[in-house]
Amino acid sequence: MTTVQPSSKTMQSMLAAAQAKVPQIDIVEARARHGRALFVDVRDQHEVAAGHIPGALHVPRGHLEFIADPASPSHPSQLASDAELVIYCAAGGRSALAAATLQEMGYANVSNLVGGYAAWVNTGGPTEGD
Repeated sequence: MTTVQPSSKTMQSMLAAAQAKVPQIDIVEARARHGRALFVDVRDQHEVAAGHIPGALHVPRGHLEFIADPASPSHPSQLASDAELVIYCAAGGRSALAAATLQEMGYANVSNLVGGYAAWVNTGGPTEGD
């Protein structure tokens, strides 16, 4: 019988590494970028259906690597490696991990919205789909 050794990485250590690597922007900066940057919503479909930031591209976290790869048939043209991207989720954790993954895939101008969609809504940001 093979014994599986526990990983030295934990969710907390991976999140901390992603947050250290990816520029974190607050709601004020996100609002300033809305309309010029591409907002990418990495939440699950049921979350997006309940409301999202206008103009956001939905790329579920579980499909990110497949959709972000330009060689993929499901790659959207607006998700360009040189585009200014603001990644968000419900509160900022999944999006930090997603933004770090995008950086690893060659996306140069990626930031994470601290507080995510909840911060956007709680500060009166416009939404669609509610």
